[in-house]
Amino acid sequence: MPISWNEIRKRAIEFSQEWHDATRENAEAQSFYNDFFNVFGISRRRVATFEEPVKKLGDKRGRIDLFWKGTMLVEQKSAGKNLAQAKAQALDYFPHLKEEELPRYVLVSNFQQFQLHDLQQGTQVAFALKDLHKNVEHFGFIAGYQKREFKDHDPVNIEASELMGQLHDQLKEIGYEGNDLELLLVRLLFCLFADSTGIFEKDIFTQFIEQHTREDGSDLGACLAHLFQTLNKPHAKRAKTLNEDLARFPYINGALFEQPLSIAAFSSQMRAALLRACYFDWSFISPAIFGSLFQSVMDKQKRRGIGAHYTTEQNILKVIRPLFLDALYTKFAKVKHSRNKLLEFHKQLGNLRFFDPACGCGNFLIIAYRELRELEIQVLQTLHKHKQRVLDVSALSRIDVDQFYGIELEEFPARIAEVALWLIDHQMNMKLSEAFGHYYARIPLQKSAHIIHGNALTINWQEILPPSDSCYILGNPPFVGKYLRTQEQGQEMAALFHDIKGSGVLDYVAAWYLKAAQYIQNTHIKCAFVSTNSIAQGEQTAVLWQTLLTRYHIKIHFAHRTFAWTSKARGKAAVHCVIIGFAAHDTLRKLLYDYDMPNSDPHELEVKNINPYLVESPDIVMPTRLKPICSVPVMQFGSKPVDGGHFFLTDEEKAVLLFDEPQAAAYIKPVVSAKEFFRRINRWCLWLNNITPVQLKQMPQVTKRVAAVRQFRQASKKQLTQRAADYPTLFAEIRQPNTDFIAIPLHSSENREYVPMGFFSCEFIVHSSCACVPNATLYHFGVLTSLMHMEWMRHVCGRLKNSYRYSSTLVYNNFSWPQGLTDKHRQVIEAKAQAVLDARAQYPR
Repeated sequence: MPISWNEIRKRAIEFSQEWHDATRENAEAQSFYNDFFNVFGISRRRVATFEEPVKKLGDKRGRIDLFWKGTMLVEQKSAGKNLAQAKAQALDYFPHLKEEELPRYVLVSNFQQFQLHDLQQGTQVAFALKDLHKNVEHFGFIAGYQKREFKDHDPVNIEASELMGQLHDQLKEIGYEGNDLELLLVRLLFCLFADSTGIFEKDIFTQFIEQHTREDGSDLGACLAHLFQTLNKPHAKRAKTLNEDLARFPYINGALFEQPLSIAAFSSQMRAALLRACYFDWSFISPAIFGSLFQSVMDKQKRRGIGAHYTTEQNILKVIRPLFLDALYTKFAKVKHSRNKLLEFHKQLGNLRFFDPACGCGNFLIIAYRELRELEIQVLQTLHKHKQRVLDVSALSRIDVDQFYGIELEEFPARIAEVALWLIDHQMNMKLSEAFGHYYARIPLQKSAHIIHGNALTINWQEILPPSDSCYILGNPPFVGKYLRTQEQGQEMAALFHDIKGSGVLDYVAAWYLKAAQYIQNTHIKCAFVSTNSIAQGEQTAVLWQTLLTRYHIKIHFAHRTFAWTSKARGKAAVHCVIIGFAAHDTLRKLLYDYDMPNSDPHELEVKNINPYLVESPDIVMPTRLKPICSVPVMQFGSKPVDGGHFFLTDEEKAVLLFDEPQAAAYIKPVVSAKEFFRRINRWCLWLNNITPVQLKQMPQVTKRVAAVRQFRQASKKQLTQRAADYPTLFAEIRQPNTDFIAIPLHSSENREYVPMGFFSCEFIVHSSCACVPNATLYHFGVLTSLMHMEWMRHVCGRLKNSYRYSSTLVYNNFSWPQGLTDKHRQVIEAKAQAVLDARAQYPR
């Protein structure tokens, strides 16, 4: 285990004094570096070799002064020699090293001066021997300490997951699969991480594989099984004849190594894959991100877009900061000057509970745990700032992984979540160790997170975590739209929403809102979920939130309006989301986060109320209405062809058809659809409502198109479409007005300030991509194209990603038209409307 920083600094001073007069490379270098590694409590012989033979450029041969595969290369010179030349010489060895052997660090020295180059970060540090004790933190990787700044899209995490992916594929190819494969990979992940971070002695897992298994891999499976048994046994219960290298491994416990696995038949190639993973520096992975990446190795299709679907730390912080973290830091600032109050605050941190009922690989829980430990370290530093030394670091921390709870449908990510929480716990213990100068690790594992493998929609949450005011619920439930739900998911929702009218329109995520609302009744528990923005827009809003508001007394405490939930990794996924923080009690301070663009940074606004549409307004919801609330013409949808495109013609196709069959002219009509309207191009369709069989038979080309429509409909899996094959001359759904009308595209870009609308004669066939208002006047056109109506539409309409989805039942029928207008008012509106049409007429294309 790593020794304390205080001990390392003490040894560094002694080392500098001992070697202050060293000068000769050949005579003294090896003793020098044996002592140097001892400064960090590491035996050089266990990790690195002297005089490693290697080729150099130009087929020359050379020897590396000191080589730690995958970690550090040392080029030592005699006193007074140029260190720039030493670095150049060190880099000459790189072209002939194996990929997995390439070191991250290059150290060059002439005894009295050191230069340490971090090739991954592109940084270097230089100092004199006498100042080694001031610079030992730069060599923390030797002792097992490693400072880490987590980044959302760090390629280190992707590289690590790809290493595990290679091993996974090779094991699966030989028939080693299922639960055994999943658990083996999780155990190997723990061992690899432990080998790099000080849970184990430095690199003993790597050395075990290198030195105790054959190159052909034939005994690797059995050796791993023996190792796992050893890790699961306390030292007192281990056989006295146990191999001494196995005996060096600590007792882990935590049930991670408890279940026996079938022994995998490794090959030489598979052993090499595991060693490549061993040479990787696992201290630099982020457990929060790596879990999701690691899960993706189980599916080659997912791996093609590796990193595309994991939740970034930046987005997780959008949930946890306003949910609980900001409030905790505010309270810390208030109590930090009173020791008694600070002690009580620290005690409260240890009593908090965090519950993610759709936890996946545990991303939200891991980041929440890390941030809570970061706060605790600041609390402890404040409490002990006047004390010179803290002798027992293990007694300081009150926060542990058993404060975290989760439910996950699939077993593999549930197990990853458990292990990832242990990994982040160790990283935070290292940070606590750095802060107080003493090594601290929770080995053997005494506690574990409560991650339940099961269905969150059928499990009683109260049996997992009894509700109390010290709980927080958070997470990112599944993004499954109402049309993409499986039959089983539909049944789950039907059981939960059995007495809620119209619940069939809801997305799957709505079930988590209902379960959370039921769970938090009569408590001060706060919740926050990431959701697709559909639950705060369109028809779903009234169905879900009318129930949450009236039956469960839910109030929204904070919300992020629509933003892009993206990843910059390969296979980038972009979903337009909202975050809603809510509780069954009200709060005076409500925060609304608005975005100029979905990919921009949010603006924080303090508001008096946040309603279900995520705007500052009273808690009202718009029901779907079949008729307008005001006396205006009824809006209707356009006609739906369901024809496979065979009814439709471009200008060129129309000309060709009329050249062959001039009599078809009577059945060709202009079409108004969203696409043609936006692009201002012509499109035509066959409108055969009144055609007779005799007339149709006289037009072979038209008959051919009708036959293609019948064939298209017959091939459909939908019964209604199959029935429509019986009348292939007609559109599947006909809603054509017999008067002139205003056409309104149903979907329009959010970048448009105004949804385009226009007048058309009844000769134009209205496509189902548009709605229309028959018998509309200039006055109606003027109001519908007004900024007032556009603002109304933006707030209540549904969305496709972030684009507008206009509808009659929500937008048009619920719109309150101006009342009490005089003729003069109407004339002004009509004049403005005509000016818009006149301006358009000047630009016909």
